[in-house]
Amino acid sequence: MQDIRWGIAGPGRIAAKVVEDLALVEGASLVAVGSRSEERARAFADDHGGADVRAHGSYRALVDDPDVDVIYLATPHPQHAALAVACLEAGKAVLVEKTFTATLAGAWRVVDTARTQGVFAMEAMWTRFQPAVVRLRELIARGEIGEPRSVQADLGTVRDVDPEDRLFAPELGGGALLDLGVYPVSFAQMVLGTPDRVHAVASRETTGVDADGAMLLSWEDGRYATLQTSFHSPTPGQARVFGTTGWIDVLPRFHHPTTIVLHHDTNDPGERIELPPTGAGYSHELVEVTECLRAGATESTVMPLDDTLAVQGVLAEAGDQLGLVFREDDTAV
Repeated sequence: MQDIRWGIAGPGRIAAKVVEDLALVEGASLVAVGSRSEERARAFADDHGGADVRAHGSYRALVDDPDVDVIYLATPHPQHAALAVACLEAGKAVLVEKTFTATLAGAWRVVDTARTQGVFAMEAMWTRFQPAVVRLRELIARGEIGEPRSVQADLGTVRDVDPEDRLFAPELGGGALLDLGVYPVSFAQMVLGTPDRVHAVASRETTGVDADGAMLLSWEDGRYATLQTSFHSPTPGQARVFGTTGWIDVLPRFHHPTTIVLHHDTNDPGERIELPPTGAGYSHELVEVTECLRAGATESTVMPLDDTLAVQGVLAEAGDQLGLVFREDDTAV
């Protein structure tokens, strides 16, 4: 079995969670960490592998490491495009944390580079790989709820405004749209396809980023999705898929659920299906990348690049309507 050697760019909180699940993936290992701070990279490496994990004090050094096959990008959104392009041009596969890029143009740069170079790239939308969501897609494909006609989804949390936190910094791609909105948008796109129209509303924080917001996505044939995000309300984080003969509840939190409930009738309590993830839930996307690389695939069929572009298009349209300005950081490498 080919061993897949992983590198981490951006040793922060999410990277720490992901790399813990990497230990659950057969034939995959962490070999290098890159950061703008060698001290920070070394501390992360020591915590997650010790002396066997190399620590690089720049992203360029990580990209140029000859013993790395794939790099997981966990830096702030605006740094993703430049880093991903550099990795791909160096022949390194990439798993790019969501939101994939800060802008639609940035996403196209990454996708065009991946396809031109023939190198694997995937958005780290772990939701699509959760066992409960995999079963939901199977139920829909089998016609268990007839034709899917609408989606509802909410995702909210309570955050104190902190100008030093990336979530509230416009230059770092902060705001609920990119941090939370990507989940319900990706979920709706997964079920219903790419919408024809987007209508977005949102409030603003004092730092200028968006806070509470909602999106209505609509399709020419009458299908629609109503999506809600918030930095000020601890919403349940539930999703529902409505079809012509039933519906499916994705119980909280829908972006990494353990339980779905299949309903055929309003008088029926529904069939409860529990499918917990392995580890913290990140292992499933890591398995997908590892298996794709072993197979020589350049894209995932579960999270294809065209779907990522579609989601980025919705986020870009919503951002434009809200007057938000996102920029890529081309100095990231």
